[in-house]
Parts: sequence; structure tokens; C-alpha cells
Amino acid sequence: MNKLIVIPARYESTRLPGKPLLEIAGKPLIRLVYERASESRLKDDVIVATDDERILNTVTAFGGNAVMTSSSCRSGTDRVFEAMQHTEADLIINLQGDEPFMRPDMTDLLFSVMEKEDLDMATLCSPITDDREYHDPNTVKVVLDGRGFALYFSRSPIPYLRNGSARPLFYKHIGIYAFKRDFLERFVKMPRSRLEEIESLEQLRVLENGFRIRVLTTQYDGFGIDTPADLDRARLTLDRKTG
Repeated sequence: MNKLIVIPARYESTRLPGKPLLEIAGKPLIRLVYERASESRLKDDVIVATDDERILNTVTAFGGNAVMTSSSCRSGTDRVFEAMQHTEADLIINLQGDEPFMRPDMTDLLFSVMEKEDLDMATLCSPITDDREYHDPNTVKVVLDGRGFALYFSRSPIPYLRNGSARPLFYKHIGIYAFKRDFLERFVKMPRSRLEEIESLEQLRVLENGFRIRVLTTQYDGFGIDTPADLDRARLTLDRKTG
């Protein structure tokens, strides 16, 4: 199977304008993510999918592969779908362009399980160890069934602890998705769902339309860059590693 990693990268951002080009440890964020994705042993190619020539030029300048996609794309997944159509990929990973700490073994874990279990879609989660993450709406929580499929994703604290019951293992969702090619095509054609609109989580469109998402658990202490505080934290973390 041909395996492709697509990194959607949009210039406009409400909280961090020009986010893909902001520098961390002397490199633009999009380069850090691209370099981590390129370390995957199982991938056949890595592509940045963008709607901005500044990002396109930055990626090509450091020797990366990038394509322009429509400015009308409503989500990163729509951008991934556009980029995928010009390839022969059978399995596609949507790696968020603001995840510089994603490890290559995490993408390879998704590629492996997609082949082994013949799934339509898969993603990752990690145990929550900090109460602040459990209550933070920027941290998306996921509840799993007994076979490792998602029951629900939410920005709210789930599951709810009632009557001081013993604390179960909570999971946070990690922003990476793997799709089978034909299912990605089906997904982008589904109308936006009610729960998706309420929570602003596009993966809920899959569940609300009756499909399943396999969720693999991994240890992950990284984080996405969503806010100025995240940017400062990432700079401090990577400066320590390279210092």
C-alpha cells in the first residue's frame, strides 16, 4: 500500500496569525513538523497542503514538498483530500501543521494498524495526567469502548466523576488521523453534523454518521501550538533540547 502523510497548513489563525511560519528553535513551525513527519519509516511521501504562497515558498526553500489547495477549503481534512487526489496513496495520514512534537513511531503505529485491521479511520490518544488538561476545553477528551473504538470526543471533561467515584483513566485526543483513501473521499462529502458544529470537532461527523474510529493509546507528552502561551512553551522546550 502507498502511504502518504499530508500536513495541512493555513496562514490565517485567529490566535496566532501566520502560525506555520513562526520560528521555534530557529526554524519555522511548518519545517519542524515536516522534518518529524519525514522520519517515518513506513511513509512513501510527505506533502504540505496550503492555501498561501508564503508557506509554499518556505517549504520548497528547505527542500520540502508542498502543493497549493483551494482557499475555500473549510477544514484541514478538506485540504488533505485535495492534496491526496494528485497521488496514488492508499493510506493517508492527516498530521496537523501545529504538532512539532509528534514522533515518527506514532505515524508508523497508525499506518501499521490501518493495514493490519483493515480500518476506515484511526487516530491516537494519550492518558491525561494533569487535572488542568481534563478541565481545559482546548484539550479534546475521548471515551473508548472495550475494543478501542471511540464512543465520543468532547471539549468537556468526560467521563464525568459522579459521587466522588474512583478516578478512571482519562484520555486526551492527539491531533493526527489516518484514513483509507475511499473513506476520506466519503468523509469530505458528508454534510457537517450537528454535534460537529456544537463542539467544533470534525471527527464527530464520522460518529454521527454511524462509522467507527479506531483509537490507539500511546504515551505522549507533546502538545499542539494553539495559543501564544503554547508557542512560548514550545520555544522553551526545544531550546532546552538543542541548547
